[in-house]
Amino acid sequence: MLTALALAGCNRSVDSPAPIRVDTAPDFPLQTSTIVVPISGSLDDLQRTLEAELPRQLWKIDQRIDACVPAQRVDLGLAKVKLVPKLGCRVVGQVTRGRLVLGGSGDRLTITIPVHATIAAQKVGGVLSKTATGDAVVRAVARLSVAGNWTPTAKVSIDYDWRTPPGIEFLGQRIEFVQKADARLKPVIAGLERTLPRELAKLKLREKLASAWPQGFTSIMLNRERPPAWMRITPKQLGFGGYRIARRRIELTLSAEALTETFVGDRPSDPVATPLPPPARTIGKRGLNFFIPVLADYAQLEPVVERALRKRAAKGISLAGIGPVDVKFGKVTVYATTGGHLAVGIAAEAKAKSSSMLSTKGEVWLTAIPYNVPNSQLVRVRDLDLATNTDSQITNLLVALFKDVSIRESIAQGLAHDFAPDYDKVLRSARKAIGQRREGDFLLSADVTKVENGTLAVTGKGLFMPVRAEGQATITYRPR
Repeated sequence: MLTALALAGCNRSVDSPAPIRVDTAPDFPLQTSTIVVPISGSLDDLQRTLEAELPRQLWKIDQRIDACVPAQRVDLGLAKVKLVPKLGCRVVGQVTRGRLVLGGSGDRLTITIPVHATIAAQKVGGVLSKTATGDAVVRAVARLSVAGNWTPTAKVSIDYDWRTPPGIEFLGQRIEFVQKADARLKPVIAGLERTLPRELAKLKLREKLASAWPQGFTSIMLNRERPPAWMRITPKQLGFGGYRIARRRIELTLSAEALTETFVGDRPSDPVATPLPPPARTIGKRGLNFFIPVLADYAQLEPVVERALRKRAAKGISLAGIGPVDVKFGKVTVYATTGGHLAVGIAAEAKAKSSSMLSTKGEVWLTAIPYNVPNSQLVRVRDLDLATNTDSQITNLLVALFKDVSIRESIAQGLAHDFAPDYDKVLRSARKAIGQRREGDFLLSADVTKVENGTLAVTGKGLFMPVRAEGQATITYRPR
C-alpha cells in the first residue's frame, strides 16, 4: 500500500475540476397586500359649511284660505241650524331654523336642526287676527357612499316631530297649520341630499386619489446592505370601505390592493402606473404581506471553514492504512452550483509521516446541500461528498484525506451558519423602513405583526433565507 501511494502521490499536485458556478438571484413569489387608506376631514368644517349653505328662513307663506273656520252648526233635534258660516282668512308666516348640529357614529351621519314656526291667521271673517307658534326638531340621517367615478353620494332619511304644533283656537275650533308647514318643510330638508354630496366633494376625493394612485407604483428599501433589498409595490385596485364618523372627524376608508415583490441588489425600476380604477366593492383580506431576504454571503462561510479545518489539523490526523499525516489546509472557496448544492473548494497539502516521499498538494472540490427547518434560523449541511473523482482515487492522498469522517465533520461544522443575528438586524431595518414613510401628501404607516422564515435557498449571491412578514398598514392623507 505504501509503495503504491508513494509511486502515485510523490510530490504530485492534484487538481480536481471545479463544479459549475451558478449565479442566479433569489426568486421570491408575488404577494398580495391590502392596505387601508383613510382620507378624513373635519366634521366641524362640514358643519360650518352646511350652516352657511342652509338659509335661516326655510320658507314663508302668504295666501288666502276660504275656509279657515268651517261653518258652525247646532243640533236642535229635528235639524242642524247653521249659526256661523264658514270663515275665510289670510294665512301668513314663516318657518326659521336654529343652529345646525352634525354628529353621528360609525357609518351614520346625523344632522339635527331645531325649527320654529310663526303663522298668523289674519282677518278671520274679515275681523279678527290670531298668531300661532310652533317648534319642531328635524333629524336627518345620511348614509354616505361614492359612485363609480368616485363622486360622493348621500341617501338622507328625514324624521321630525312638532313639539308644539302651530295652531290657534277660534270660536272653540282648533286651526292646525302642521300640514301646511310640513308641505313646505319636506322639500327644504330633502335638499340635504343634494347639499351633502356637494360639500363632501370639497374634500376633493377624486383629485386626491388621482394624485396619490401613481405615487403608489414605487419601491421601498427594506435593507441597505447585506443584502440590499427592496419591496416593489404595484397597486391593482381600490376598494370602497365606507364613511365613518368618530371624534368629530368624517373619514372615508379605502382598501388599496397591491402586489408586493421582493428584489435583492440594485433598486428595481418602478412599475408602470395605470389610470385610477373605479371603486371595487369587494377587496382582499386586510394586511401587508412581503418577503425580507436574509443573506449569508459565501465570503462569510469561507473563513469559518478554514478555521474549523486548521483546528482539526492541530489535533493531528491519522488516516486508515496510512497512519499519521501532516496536513496544511489553505484557502477555502464556496459558491453555488447546480441542484441547490454548495461547491466547496479546499486547498490542502498532506504528507505521510511514515514516508517523506508520500506527499500531495492541490485543491479538492466537494459539494453539499445546506438546509434548515421552517422557522429555524440554524443552517446545517448534508450529503457532503467529493465533487469529482480522480483516476487515482484509491491511491491519492488528498482523496483519502477528504474521505475521512472527522475531516468531513469539520467541514460540515464550518458550513453551518446561525442566521439569528442577521435575521434580527434585517427585521429591524425593514420595520424602520416601512414604519413611517412619506410619498407626496400621503403617509405610509406600517406595523409588522407576524414574522416567519422559510427554507433556505442557494443562490449566486449567497445563502438566502426568505422571511415572510405580515402586518397592518395605513396610508393617510396628510398634506405638508
